[in-house]
Amino acid sequence: MSNRDDAVPTELVTAEQAAEPRRRDVTRVGLIVPSSNTTMETELPELFARQTAATGRRYTFHSARASLRNVTREELLAMVDQAADCAVAVSDADVDVIAYACLVAVMAQGPGAHTASEETIARAAADNGHPAAVTSSAGALVRVLHGLGAQRVAMVAPYLKPLTAMVSDYIEGSGVSVLDAASLEVADNLAVGCLDPAQLPGIARGLQREGADAIVLSACVQMPSLPAVQAVEDELGIPVITAATATTYEILRHLGHEPAIPGAGGLLSGAFAVAATR
Repeated sequence: MSNRDDAVPTELVTAEQAAEPRRRDVTRVGLIVPSSNTTMETELPELFARQTAATGRRYTFHSARASLRNVTREELLAMVDQAADCAVAVSDADVDVIAYACLVAVMAQGPGAHTASEETIARAAADNGHPAAVTSSAGALVRVLHGLGAQRVAMVAPYLKPLTAMVSDYIEGSGVSVLDAASLEVADNLAVGCLDPAQLPGIARGLQREGADAIVLSACVQMPSLPAVQAVEDELGIPVITAATATTYEILRHLGHEPAIPGAGGLLSGAFAVAATR
């Protein structure tokens, strides 16, 4: 045991003696979220905790926040302007992947906008010296639908009807028909995060879903849905996805990790074959 005289003063520890700044046994996930979001940073860690329990892989989460209080087109477009700065901030944590977790902010720019948003974020992170794989909730949702071979869907969204219609148009612009869309008419984003997921099975039952290939149970990363996904999928007998589960799937895909998450639908349990799309 070293005595006090033998100890190396903290200020004299060299870079070679210091611990590695990056732990290679842990994957770092970066999130860009609206400032009022209270759901993405709870549902994703829960999903990845299940992945850890199944695989032993470990994940940590690191967020940057962009100002958003009310889910209006004006505030959404203002949030988009903050994406690059948020990418720089979250990439300072040397994350392995970045998820832009505001579906409707991207969709407000018109069909296909996720491609440019993802490129902007990837470029900002790379220019900051910390390149990372990038996905967005908007891009993840449409790519997962295509990967599942879904041509017709029904969906639930918390938005006011004009924004729900905009999300429907975006999905249809990607080549997937929206048979029905339930709009819960909540504008305040904090209030969206307080919606009860126990109500979702009943709402899903009321959708016009004849001929649907999948249900989008929450077309919003802020609307809580995780406790209802498996129950609705078991009851309706078709794939059920949400903005959060689609984003989780794409994060895992970018990392090269096979999904092994129970209790959150066949997409994340690995029960469904999903074709790679971009």
